Amino acid sequence: MGTWERCAAGLRKSWPSSHMLLLLPVLLIVVITVAAIRSPPDVHLGPTLVIAPALTPSFAGPRTTALVGALAVVAQVVIGVFHGGLVSANHIVQIVTLVLLSVIVVVYSSVRDRRRAQLAQIRTVAEAAQHVLMWPLPEQIGPLRIASLYLAAEDEAQIGGDLYAATRCDDAVRVLIGDVRGKGLSAIGEAALLLGAFRESAHRHVALPDLAAALDQSVQRYAADLEPPEEAGERFATALLIEIPDEDPVTRMTSSGHPPPLLLSPGHAVTVPSLHPSPPLGVPATGGTERTLDVFAFEPGDTLLLYTDGVVEARDAQGRFYPLAERVAQWTEAAPESLMHHIRRDLLAHAGGYLGDDAALIALHRTPTVHRRDHHGILGHGSARA
Repeated sequence: MGTWERCAAGLRKSWPSSHMLLLLPVLLIVVITVAAIRSPPDVHLGPTLVIAPALTPSFAGPRTTALVGALAVVAQVVIGVFHGGLVSANHIVQIVTLVLLSVIVVVYSSVRDRRRAQLAQIRTVAEAAQHVLMWPLPEQIGPLRIASLYLAAEDEAQIGGDLYAATRCDDAVRVLIGDVRGKGLSAIGEAALLLGAFRESAHRHVALPDLAAALDQSVQRYAADLEPPEEAGERFATALLIEIPDEDPVTRMTSSGHPPPLLLSPGHAVTVPSLHPSPPLGVPATGGTERTLDVFAFEPGDTLLLYTDGVVEARDAQGRFYPLAERVAQWTEAAPESLMHHIRRDLLAHAGGYLGDDAALIALHRTPTVHRRDHHGILGHGSARA
């Protein structure tokens, strides 16, 4: 359930707040009734009583709205008695109209509450699916402090086609970040396929290029079962595999069509490591194509920022892309959690609060001290939520 829904639910559960708000439509009915009775016969204030039941659904449910509507109808009857009697055609029309409008407002309130409950259930299912599909990342893996951010483009969605996971392999940490082409359920299915393949193969292959080749085979073998008929042969996924040894201050990296990471060093220094990408996963490689292993320095105190193209392709009102490297230069010394907070706020402000594509980021900060090894297996996806 989102922030606004939680606030509304809390408002309804709060006895003093809800009853204080209920005084507003009741007070309106009393004031309008008194004013109508004292007004000249040719002045008709009764129709304004509809304001009271129309206002009530903003803070109360259908039952309370119905009670306020009934009170408004009674007030209209009282006004009719004092202004020419109930036999007047004008008062009869006003009473019938007020009854009909009150019923419409009650029906609207009932439908709205039912849709709100359905939406809350959908969000609960989506959150459960997120935790099943993409396991939360811990704050610390070996020598790395970790924070992550996931922003789904689909309305009311918690997950999409972007993915990431991490696992301990001997004396190193392996990280996957990827982006499945497309959005919606088919993209989520392919993301689940890729994550499952990574979790199954990460411990079986010593070299990252071999692991990337195994993921490519899995995607090509099963993606056809998930792709829509109109997109046959057009589905693929970009992926970046990272391996960070505990002892050596380096990072090994293999890219399958994925954007290069950013290396943030103290002193507002941001560099883009040299990267030799191979074709995306699921795209048949041309003859002689080999996957390259790139290696670069990753010293204690540095932060490695991984991201999907939904971040750098976010546009502002003038159509300008989000300048990630330029913006993060001011936060190179921030902790991973603070870095994610800054990027999230700045990215959404740049894009006007709406992203055209899913966006995911991971911040990996190498601490000076190597921590105790973790033999509990794979540690997966975790998101800081919009």
